[in-house]
Amino acid sequence: MQCNLKEILALADSKGVAIPAFNCYNVESVMGVAQAARETGAPVIFQMFTRMMDTEFGPYVAAAIREAINTLPVPAAMHLDHGAGIPQVLRALRLGCTSIMIDASTHPLDENIAITRQAVEICKECGVYVEGELGHGGGTADEKMSDFTDVDEAARFAKETGVAAMAVMVGTAHGVYKSAPVLDIERTREIHRVTGLPLVLHGGSGVPDDQVRMAVQAGVRKMNFATDLVYAFFNSVYARRGEIRAMDVFMKEPVESIKQYAIGKIQLLGTDKLA
Repeated sequence: MQCNLKEILALADSKGVAIPAFNCYNVESVMGVAQAARETGAPVIFQMFTRMMDTEFGPYVAAAIREAINTLPVPAAMHLDHGAGIPQVLRALRLGCTSIMIDASTHPLDENIAITRQAVEICKECGVYVEGELGHGGGTADEKMSDFTDVDEAARFAKETGVAAMAVMVGTAHGVYKSAPVLDIERTREIHRVTGLPLVLHGGSGVPDDQVRMAVQAGVRKMNFATDLVYAFFNSVYARRGEIRAMDVFMKEPVESIKQYAIGKIQLLGTDKLA
């Protein structure tokens, strides 16, 4: 059941839960997430990373996501993750994305606002809503975490861009953590208060469950998962090295592994309460 970013986050806000957003890289990852959504009755977001807008893989994965959404009985959105620029935003819209993220977080604040506002204005013409980012999360391999999102800047960003959701830097990062992150829950709560926006937490893989629950209580309404989904897939594949079977049969177990992983995150975020 197709919906846009604003609609699906409103569902989450109505119950004080968060929607899991899973990065999908192939048909198997799409199938695993779709099966988890169907089994739990929970809304989900299928994400495609910006790189896929620049490769031949994008149209194939996008077609699989569209098919999954059209056959699911639950609300679901197709989202561009970390849109690198306006060209990637336009390609994502052409592929059928019903939700867009523009990531200009590495630019100075004024430039970030200008680029994000341009994406908002373009997507508005298509009835699509935009997630922006303030405070660059970076990766777990970075020597130090980037500066956290400033509360006052967040209020200005929300007002001047018109985004429907804001990704914030409050202690997470992309990749595998060397040690468990500690989230700034009070900062999260204050940003949510001054902006009135649903907040987005990137780098969700590896964040302790208790901190995830506190972040949701503080206003996070969308949480992204990529790294651990990839591990769920490859751990299943590597466990069966040396086995030669028809590929569709072989891939049933990696799909099941992704499904079980996605179910766990759906339950952690409370999204199954929306069923």
